[in-house]
Amino acid sequence: MITPLDIENKKFSKQMMNGYSVEEVDDFLDELTIDYTKSYKDSTDLRKKIEELEKEIEHYKNIESTLQNTLIMAQKTADDIKNVAKQQADQIINEAQGIAKEQANNLENEIILKKKELDDIKKQFDIYKAKMESLLISQLELLKDINKSDA
Repeated sequence: MITPLDIENKKFSKQMMNGYSVEEVDDFLDELTIDYTKSYKDSTDLRKKIEELEKEIEHYKNIESTLQNTLIMAQKTADDIKNVAKQQADQIINEAQGIAKEQANNLENEIILKKKELDDIKKQFDIYKAKMESLLISQLELLKDINKSDA
């Protein structure tokens, strides 16, 4: 690329006949140097700015990538925690159901035993009642016999 200094230092050979006016060429080259210097400086500045922006873009891409990885890890961790919690909840439910079944079986067995005890007590009561009834009848008979003998 031609630099502004190249334009400024450019020399043309002078011809005597039908040549360009040296003063006009020099003036034009001066104007061209000023414009080209400005354009060259702007171009250089823009290239630097592009480099800076590309570095920033790369920086933000790295941040984005890091954030995406972090989000993925957070989601995976959340899923893992959720799965562990579900497993623990299922285990607690299963244990509670097992305990409830065991307690229900124990209560049923206790009810059966209490019913058997009740039946045994009823039988004992019936036997006692029959013995008392028999005793009372025999006492009544004895009283009747005593009353007959006194009469």
